[in-house]
Amino acid sequence: MAKESKWAEAYGRVSLNGRVIIITGAAGGIGRATARLCAARGASVMLADIHDAPGRALAASIRDEGGRAAYMQADVSREQDAKALVDTAVSTFGGLHAAFNNAGIDTGHNGVADQQLTQWERNIAVNLTGIFLCMKHEVAHMLAHEGGSIVNTSSVAGAVGVSTSTDYAAAKHGVVGLSRSAAVDYSGRGIRVNAVLPGAIETPMFLGALEGHPTLRGIVEEGHPMGRIGQPSEVAEAVAWLLSDAASFITGASIMVDGGYTSR
Repeated sequence: MAKESKWAEAYGRVSLNGRVIIITGAAGGIGRATARLCAARGASVMLADIHDAPGRALAASIRDEGGRAAYMQADVSREQDAKALVDTAVSTFGGLHAAFNNAGIDTGHNGVADQQLTQWERNIAVNLTGIFLCMKHEVAHMLAHEGGSIVNTSSVAGAVGVSTSTDYAAAKHGVVGLSRSAAVDYSGRGIRVNAVLPGAIETPMFLGALEGHPTLRGIVEEGHPMGRIGQPSEVAEAVAWLLSDAASFITGASIMVDGGYTSR
């Protein structure tokens, strides 16, 4: 019985049973995989995406499989949408315990001299300001209740320089700084904040970038010491762990999920 109790305790620390988790950018790729994994581990997932039809379909499929999921269309760069997302999660599921702020875009590939201000502003608005706005309202709720855990999606572009990706890299570096600073501000008040930094992951956004460049995938694979592209489920596992009690002493961390890309 003692051994069984220890196994149950160990399992319980990685379980998300009873948690209400917001997941943005949930309609595809990393967000989709994380939504399905968190729901499978017992969480109620509040999904958000700017792409309405696949977001609704994902929520419906999770419910069809016995999970708990709701969806709302949201543009995270609009504060009213970020606030409404938190309010909807609380009204639908009765609380908010965790969030995966994952929504992001890649607007193009230019060096500084060739970049249009509109492209820069849109990339910063979604990839950095969007995470700030979601955190602002998530943290406000968590402070008034029992704390929580937040994971933000950065990128390997948030740790190293990336050619012709100045706007994207600036935003993703900003996500790391935002996450670390929030961790310092709120860890003593029961809120953990961490970032995940994926390498090349086989998502619709990444596959779209490969179109018209038949040799690019091989080049990208060679840049990762593991010699391959990562899968969304591999990032989802890291996120779910960070959201769980198993990561209870981890905050302000930047977790690389990059097949060794930043280790070179």
